[in-house]
Amino acid sequence: MPEHQEYRVQYYVMTLPDAAALNREILQQYAAASADPQLQRSHWFGGRYENIYVPRERIPALAPVLEAARRGAAHFLQREQLALSTGFWFNEMGPGHVTLPHHHEEDDELVSGVYYVSVPENSGDLVLEQGPVTTCITPREGMLVFFAPYVVHRVTANRSDATRLSIGMNFGPAKQ
Repeated sequence: MPEHQEYRVQYYVMTLPDAAALNREILQQYAAASADPQLQRSHWFGGRYENIYVPRERIPALAPVLEAARRGAAHFLQREQLALSTGFWFNEMGPGHVTLPHHHEEDDELVSGVYYVSVPENSGDLVLEQGPVTTCITPREGMLVFFAPYVVHRVTANRSDATRLSIGMNFGPAKQ
């Protein structure tokens, strides 16, 4: 009898209930911090840096998002009490921009995720690909999406006339 493998992209979605007010604060703090030319930036593709690293203390409004995300990542792993470290970066997607296919299985990541701060209509979908299975997720402001770091993912073109802002995250074992 031939072997068969079933593929299914596993992901977990949660939405923060107080996201509108929180996202306004994050946007204000990010706008003030992101103009700093000293910030670390990486992954230059298509005329932009995909990753902009802003220190946590420069965006204090991010604290409740990161705590909710840590709890969501532990839930995704089905280990609610697991101590996790969190790394994060901002992703600005202007009109016409895409995020190319990639994965985050580079270090000791256990879970990858994304939080959506500002999502204009038609600003691109998150596409998760595992084996022959493709899952498209249309983001909404305040949404957190979690998936395994080995899952290849990308973002389709921003077809709006505004910039979309999201926060990418990786979670690994907490350092003792």
